[in-house]
Amino acid sequence: MSQPEWKQGAAIELEITDLADSGDGVGRWADRVVFVPETVPGDYLSVRLLQVKPTFARAKILSILDPSPDRVRPGCIVADKCGGCQWQHVAYGSQLLAKQRQVEQALTRLGGFEEPPVLPILAAAAPLAYRNKATYPVAPGPDDQIRAGYYQKGSHKIVNLNQCPVQDDRLDPLLRQVKQDLTASGWEPYDETTHTGTVRHLALRIGRRTGEMLLTLVVRDWEALPGLATQAELWREQFPQLVGVCVNQQPQRNNVIFGPETRCVLGRPALEEHLNGLVFEIRPETFFQVNTDQTEELLKTIHQQLALTGREILVDAYCGVGTLTLPLAQRAGRAIGIEAQAEAVTQARHNAERNQLTNVEFQVGKVADLLPQLGLQPDVVLLDPPRKGCEPGVIEALWAIAPSRIVYMSCKPATLARDLKLLCEQGQYQLDRVQPADFFPQTPHVECVAFLSERR
Repeated sequence: MSQPEWKQGAAIELEITDLADSGDGVGRWADRVVFVPETVPGDYLSVRLLQVKPTFARAKILSILDPSPDRVRPGCIVADKCGGCQWQHVAYGSQLLAKQRQVEQALTRLGGFEEPPVLPILAAAAPLAYRNKATYPVAPGPDDQIRAGYYQKGSHKIVNLNQCPVQDDRLDPLLRQVKQDLTASGWEPYDETTHTGTVRHLALRIGRRTGEMLLTLVVRDWEALPGLATQAELWREQFPQLVGVCVNQQPQRNNVIFGPETRCVLGRPALEEHLNGLVFEIRPETFFQVNTDQTEELLKTIHQQLALTGREILVDAYCGVGTLTLPLAQRAGRAIGIEAQAEAVTQARHNAERNQLTNVEFQVGKVADLLPQLGLQPDVVLLDPPRKGCEPGVIEALWAIAPSRIVYMSCKPATLARDLKLLCEQGQYQLDRVQPADFFPQTPHVECVAFLSERR
C-alpha cells in the first residue's frame, strides 16, 4: 500500500508523543511535525491534514485507533466545546510532564542553556476548583435568555455555562442566580457584532481564605440598568459572603474587558484575601494571581532560596498591588516596589498600611526608567513582568545597577528563556535554578520562578 501524500486533505496515521504550549498534541510523520488538538501523548490516531507546510501541518482527528492510557474523561460536560480549558481530557500527571518539558525545552532551544537547572514542577494540590476569579462574556441567547460563559474554541461564540469545574465552586451558585436575574431584569445583553446592548461581562472574585465574594457587571452604558440597587440588595440577601456589587463601564468597541472607571453599587468595592499571613484588598480590576494556593507554595520556594536576613535591600519590579513585595518585605531590611499603573500603587500602599509594614515604599513609573533613578545597588531584584517579558531597557538597567541576585517570575517560558539568555550572555550573571509551578491545571500554561546570581 502506497504512503499518503503530504498535502491538505490527506489522511494519515500517527502517534502523539508530546503536548505543545498551544495545548495541541504533537506527533511526527515522515520527519514532519503534526499538531492535533484534543489529543494525549500515547494516542495512536487517524487524522486529516488541514493546514500543510513543508515541515509541519495542523490536523484534526478522524478516529482514535488506540487511546492513550493517559486519556481521561473530562470533568466538564462542555469540555469538547469550551475554549477555557484545553487539557481536561489529559491525565493530570501527563499534564505535569508536558509542562516540565515545555520549560526545559524553552530554556534549551531559546535560552541556549545546555543543561538548564530545572527543578521538578510543583503540582497543584487541587487541579480543579482552584481559580479565585472568573470573567464571563455575556451575549443574547435563544428565547430571550442571557448567555454567559467562555468562548467556543477558535471563535467568539459563547458556550453557555452555569458552573465551571476550574473556578472555586462557591462561585457556581452565584453565577447561576445572576444569569437568571439578568434575564428577568430586562437589561439588554451586549451584542459585539452591532455594538448594542448593555451588559458585556460578569466578573466574579472570591477570597480563597476568607470566602468573601465580589460581583462586577461590566456595561456599555451606566444608565441602562434600572433597578440595579434593588437587585443588588437581593443578591446580597441570597449570598451573605457577597461583600460588594460593582459596575464597570466599558464603552469602547474592542475586546478589552474593563473600562477605566468602576463604581460600587452596594457594600465594599474590594474583597479581603489572606496570603502568606498578610491581608490584601482586591478590587474588580486588580491583578492578583488566580491560584492562591500555588502562589503561596511558590512564595515558600522564593523565601527558601533567598534566605533573607533582614538587612537586604529588595526591589520588586512590576509589583502590582504588592502581592510579592509585602511577604518579602517582612524578611528584608528595605523593599521598593515599582509599578506603571498608579491605581495599583495606591492599592499596594494601602495594603502595606493594613499590614503595618513600614520598611516598604512604592513608586509609579516604568521599570526601565525608575531602576537607574533609585540611586542604590539592591541586593535582590524581583521581576514579574507581563507575558511579553521585560523591555530591553530593563535588562540594560539591571546590568547597570548590578544587583547581587535576580529572581524572575514568569508565566511564559519562551519570554523567560529569552530574557534569561540576555541577562546571562555577558557573563555577569549565572542561572542557578528554575522552579516551575502548575498555577493553571487543565490548561497548557505554566508559571516559573528563576534564580540568578552574580558570577564570581
